[in-house]
Amino acid sequence: MSKILLYLDNCCYNRPYDDQTSESIRLETEAKLFIQDCIKQNELELAWSFILDFENSANPFDEQRDSIWEWKTIAKAIILAEDEIKILAKRFEKEKAIKPKDALHLSCAIFIMCDYFLTTDKDLVKKAKSIPEISVLNPIDFVLEWEEK
Repeated sequence: MSKILLYLDNCCYNRPYDDQTSESIRLETEAKLFIQDCIKQNELELAWSFILDFENSANPFDEQRDSIWEWKTIAKAIILAEDEIKILAKRFEKEKAIKPKDALHLSCAIFIMCDYFLTTDKDLVKKAKSIPEISVLNPIDFVLEWEEK
């Protein structure tokens, strides 16, 4: 049986660095850290993309940026900028009103045939729910779904 391939967007990678006073943020962080451990233990696989490179390079905090870069070295799949990805992203922008960078992340995950796209962006989860090619979930919902299987 092949392992589940995940794509985490930039907000997922940055969730542990957010203010943890909100219970929902703290729970999302715990779920993200659990997923991270499963990736490191080779129970799940990770995809990385050019748009993650771009967004992470703009992170003004050196320690956070460097910590997030390490995930690129762990990724089993690296997605480069392809015309097909850009075309799909434009379609998501137009048809689903998804923001350009989010649309690129989502298109990368679909292009490489990830099983799940994980984000802490509630608006993105809502807008992407009707996209049949991929399951878009919050990290908490992914953990709950994955543990049921």
